[in-house]
Amino acid sequence: MPENPRPETHNDSNDTNIVTTMQINIRDTMQLFGRRRKGRESDDDFDLAHDLRNMSPDVDSSAVDALHVLREFEKQHELDPNLPLEELNGVDAVLASGDAEKRVEIQQALIEENSPYPEVMATIRPTDDDELPANTIRAWVIGMFLCTLGSAFNALFSLRYPSVTVTTFVIQLVAYPIGLFWDLIMPDRVWELPRGMKFNLRPGKFNIKEHVVITVMSNAAYGGGWLYATDVLVAQRAFYKERYGWAFELLLGITTLCTGYGLAGIARRFLVWPASMIWPQNLVNATLFYTLHDHSLSDPAKSNGWRIGRYRWFLYLGIGSFVWYWFPGFLFQGLSVFAFVTWIKPQDVTVNTLFGGWNGYGLIPITFDWATITGFIGSPLIPPFHAIANTLGGVFAFFVVLSMILHYSNVWFAQYFPMHSQNAWTNKGSYYFVSRILDENNHFSEERYHQYSPLFLSTQFALAYGLSFAAISAVIVHVSLYHGKDILQRFKLARNQEDDIHMRLMKKYKEAPDWWYAVLFMVMLAISFGVCEGWPTGLTWWAYIVCIGIPVVMVIPVGIIQAVTNIQLGLNVLTEYVVGYMLPGKPLAMMMFKNYGYVAMAQALYFIQDLKLGHYMKVAPRVLFWAQLVASIWSAIVQIAVMNWALGNIPNICDQQLESRWICPSAVVFFTASIVWGAIGPARLFTGNALYSGLQWFWLVGALTPVVTWFFARRYPRSLWRYVNMPLIFGGSGWIPPATTYNYFCWGIVGTIFNYFIKRRKTGWWMHYNYITSAALDCGLFIGMIVIFLTLNLTNVLPPAWFGNEDILQTMDKTNLAIRNDLRGSKTIGPAEWQ
Repeated sequence: MPENPRPETHNDSNDTNIVTTMQINIRDTMQLFGRRRKGRESDDDFDLAHDLRNMSPDVDSSAVDALHVLREFEKQHELDPNLPLEELNGVDAVLASGDAEKRVEIQQALIEENSPYPEVMATIRPTDDDELPANTIRAWVIGMFLCTLGSAFNALFSLRYPSVTVTTFVIQLVAYPIGLFWDLIMPDRVWELPRGMKFNLRPGKFNIKEHVVITVMSNAAYGGGWLYATDVLVAQRAFYKERYGWAFELLLGITTLCTGYGLAGIARRFLVWPASMIWPQNLVNATLFYTLHDHSLSDPAKSNGWRIGRYRWFLYLGIGSFVWYWFPGFLFQGLSVFAFVTWIKPQDVTVNTLFGGWNGYGLIPITFDWATITGFIGSPLIPPFHAIANTLGGVFAFFVVLSMILHYSNVWFAQYFPMHSQNAWTNKGSYYFVSRILDENNHFSEERYHQYSPLFLSTQFALAYGLSFAAISAVIVHVSLYHGKDILQRFKLARNQEDDIHMRLMKKYKEAPDWWYAVLFMVMLAISFGVCEGWPTGLTWWAYIVCIGIPVVMVIPVGIIQAVTNIQLGLNVLTEYVVGYMLPGKPLAMMMFKNYGYVAMAQALYFIQDLKLGHYMKVAPRVLFWAQLVASIWSAIVQIAVMNWALGNIPNICDQQLESRWICPSAVVFFTASIVWGAIGPARLFTGNALYSGLQWFWLVGALTPVVTWFFARRYPRSLWRYVNMPLIFGGSGWIPPATTYNYFCWGIVGTIFNYFIKRRKTGWWMHYNYITSAALDCGLFIGMIVIFLTLNLTNVLPPAWFGNEDILQTMDKTNLAIRNDLRGSKTIGPAEWQ
């Protein structure tokens, strides 16, 4: 087989050639030999031996290799929801046929010439472009510059409400013209250094690999928005009136980011190298890279008649998205949540509960705002349809059907509170102010707690906790059943497993050794121990071991779900739950436990996603290692410095009554959670006779249901059961609240249109334009939000005063007053005494 199976030059017209070839091969094979019997159970070793014995003596070794590869491929992908059934049936058919030549042909089409997944085949070009430099001064300077600006911006404006965040899509877009400008002003000259070292400020044209390095640095630095540790530090300083100094703050910030990096390196053999770990978000990033660096036209024969190049399509759609956002974002805000039924009856409780989009069920999901569709959940054009279907199934079953039963049956005194709210409530129907249960030193007072009120939750908020319990247990059982053997096999084989074209091309580069990641992880553990024990945090060394054990155990199961579906299941509730039982009454310890236990895994998954992006784009692993590590450490320093500047120079910052809106919204949520989980504690909410103790049954439900679905998937492997994913059904709706069912329904409808109907009926168009459409809409939206924020919101310019901005926003749905039993000024509910 040649080293480079596809030519270096490429344009859009070639994107689906390999897809078409493979589909024709499979279709012809199935027509010739028929489909293998569904659900056929056989002894693989016996079948393999039988096939080898019946081969002609003159069959060459390639046919024998193909037989081994296809057998293993069939076994590994039997329940793979992302692999089209036509391809799996084609493999079955050719294995049953005994045709050696056809086996070799299918093996090459499925594995050797490209990825077996149509989305990857249509997006990622299996070329190496080895002559393109990636580790250049140009890439490092631009990357660090944008890393600094983005980190500072996100850290500063995370303290303001409303806030806006610079995303890596924006950085990816901005980096391109900066790279071109660099080429205009920098000389093409080789500079010599002592000991024979040389460098060039302009080593050729700004290229796609440098662009990848720049984007990876930004994503490693602030892929999640801003440094999570700053929420801990702001809450500690602004609300608990404590500060431990710069050393504590910097070490907490650096270890928060870099502990996850060590986990990422250890987990990459399971989450990066296998072809089945797609990471759909990377397909959008890769498409945007190719689009910016390749301005060729499309072949209408391959794109359902469309000739426009993806670069021009991106520009047109991105500009359109930017212009349009001014309407729902400022001029006509009613377009965002187009709940027109509530406009007709703005004070009707039932109507606003059933059809409201802000805090209702949103049973008529119509929106004209891309931000409403993507604001919490992400672009619906990225996840595969089976992930969308599982998520929507869970939303409808639990947050519509079960929620209605519980809410209208007045379980948990639900009729006295809004159906959907992320706030906590008192036994008098008012907001739960945690300041009422704190003493003069801002510490929890059990006496004041019993004088005030137990804590009540809205129906959907309470359900969200139960579903998070189920999702955690479900993901462990699901991954053990569906991927357990594969994980063990990959652990043994390391880099010597059967590879797709991308893995084979990456093997020419030196891998970042495992000991690099292991040493980094151990160093971060040692520093973290020092952070916990060197200052009076309340987080003991043994509690930290439990804390870091959570991401160590969960990073691979959660990573597999995200790599396959593009949906991440969070561990924030699990960490709050565990520390609330382990260290009751210690709010700061709770915040640090959550910070390390949750963020270490989340940050590890950001790093892993970027490692996969570099894997797709053929960037050397050692370059990625240092780019991510340096950017992470520098970003932590920048964000801590900006936080300290803001806390010292913005008057009355974090004052909740401050008109300038520097109210530290994220830190307030963190502070509230520290009281609810760290002071009140989960034992008072979920144990014994507590009001929400019944939610503990979700742990068992989450553990048992994947066993049932796995049994039916094994029994009927080519049926719909292969697509059922219980962790997604329970946890795909993890953004509720603050997201609503209305957000999820709008997201799901758009995702179904693109990733089911268009993908099947206009495959060529979908292959060429789907991901760049997502990138264009996102980039236009983000730029529109930033421009409106900087030019209008910061200058206190108000939207036009008319019906579309005022009257339709005064419904019971928008004001969250759709409450059937109003307690204000009357009795209290719940027990007279509480634990």
